[in-house]
Amino acid sequence: MAEIVRMPKLSDTMTEGVVAEWHKKVGDEVESGELLAEIETDKATMEFESFQDGVLLHIGVDKGDSAPVDSILCVLGEKGEDISQLLADEKDGAKKEAPAPETKAETPTPSPEPAAADSTPSPAPAESPSPSPAPVSNGASGRVKASPLAKKIAEEKGINLDQVAGSGDGGRVVKKDVENFVPGANTSPSASLPSGAESFTEVPVSQMRKTIARRLAESKFTAPHFYLTVSIDMDNAIAARKMANSNEDVRISFNDLVIKAAAIALKKHPAVNSSWLGDKIRYNEHVHIGVAVAVEDGLLVPVVRFADSKPMTTINAEVKDFAQKAKSKKLQPQDWEGNTFTISNLGMFGIEEFTAIVNPPDACILAVGGIQQVPVVKNGQVVPGNVMKVTLSCDHRVVDGASGAAFLQTFKGMLENPIMMLV
Repeated sequence: MAEIVRMPKLSDTMTEGVVAEWHKKVGDEVESGELLAEIETDKATMEFESFQDGVLLHIGVDKGDSAPVDSILCVLGEKGEDISQLLADEKDGAKKEAPAPETKAETPTPSPEPAAADSTPSPAPAESPSPSPAPVSNGASGRVKASPLAKKIAEEKGINLDQVAGSGDGGRVVKKDVENFVPGANTSPSASLPSGAESFTEVPVSQMRKTIARRLAESKFTAPHFYLTVSIDMDNAIAARKMANSNEDVRISFNDLVIKAAAIALKKHPAVNSSWLGDKIRYNEHVHIGVAVAVEDGLLVPVVRFADSKPMTTINAEVKDFAQKAKSKKLQPQDWEGNTFTISNLGMFGIEEFTAIVNPPDACILAVGGIQQVPVVKNGQVVPGNVMKVTLSCDHRVVDGASGAAFLQTFKGMLENPIMMLV
C-alpha cells in the first residue's frame, strides 16, 4: 500500500526544506535505510534516508524547490499502484486547513508579440528579451546562488559559476545548468545596459536567512539588551601565543585564547552562563561556548562543549573543523545545539568594536574586536600598546550590570595574565 513520505523536520528551527538532490527517480526501487534525497535546511544540507521499502511512485518537491515541513516529499508504494486518490485526498485536506485563495479570471494572451523576459515591473523597460536567465548574485557580495552539488561539479570542471545561467527557483544554479554549460554561450544582460541605467537583482530568502531574521528579531525585541565594553591590554597574550606557537606541533589563535578565557570566567560567574526560560532562570554549571561562523547565506554557531576543561590546542582543532563543516554545510544538529554562551569575533576583519544581539537561549554574547596598536600610558609614560576591545551584550531579565561587569573583569584579567589560565 502506498505511503506518503513527508518533508522531515531536521532541526529545531526548520520550517521549510529545499531538495538539493534526488538520489532516486520515479520508478526506482527503494530499500529501507537507503539514501533517498539531500535536503537543505536552515543550517546544513543533510542526507535523508528512506524508512520503508517500496517503489518511488511520485516526487512532490522537485530538485531546487522548497516545501514546508510535513508537506508531501514523495510517495512510496508497490509498482504500478494507483496513487491518484491518495494525492487528491491529501490536496483536499490541505485545502480545508488553508483559507480559500482569491480567484482571478483568466485573461487571454493579448497578442503574439515576443514576450518580455521578466513580467515584474521595472523602473526602465528592457530593450529586448534576454536570451537566457542570468545567474543570480547574492547581493553586494557578488556570489552566485547555487546548489551544493552544482558548486561541487563546477569546482571539479573548473567552471566559473558567475558565467552559468541558473534555471532553478529564483535563478538558482543547479546541477543540469553546470553540466550543460557551454563557455561563451551565456552573457550577462547587464553588459548591454546603457551607462547609468538602474538595475537590481532579487533572490528568494534562504532558509538560513529566514531563521536568522526570526530568531534575532525575537531576541532584540523581547530581551532588554544592555552593553558593557572594556579595553584589554593584549601585550602579554601576544607574547604567550608567540611562545606557544614556537613549538611546531602547537597552533593557537587569539580566538582560542578568548574562548578559553571566557570559559574559565564563566565558571566563576554562573549568572552570565545562564538562560531565560520564561517562568524560571537556568544557571548552567557546564560551559558550552557557541562560536559564530560566517557562511555564504548567513551565520552558524557550532558549540565547543566543556570549553573550560579543554586545552587551547583542542579548542583550536575543534573550531577549525566546525568552520570547515559549516562552510560545506556538513554540520549536524548535535554540532550547533546546547550553547550556554556565545562569542562573535570580527577582529580578523579589522573591526575595532561592535555590539552583538543575544543568541537565544543564552543570556549573553561577547563581541570581540581586533587588536589595535595605540598609544597607552604605562608607569606614567606614553608607550605603544596593543589593545583589544570587547563588548558584552546582556539580557537584563537575567543578568544585571554588576554581574556582567564582574565577568568582564575576570575575563580581562585572564587575557592580560595568560599564565592564570594554566592554574
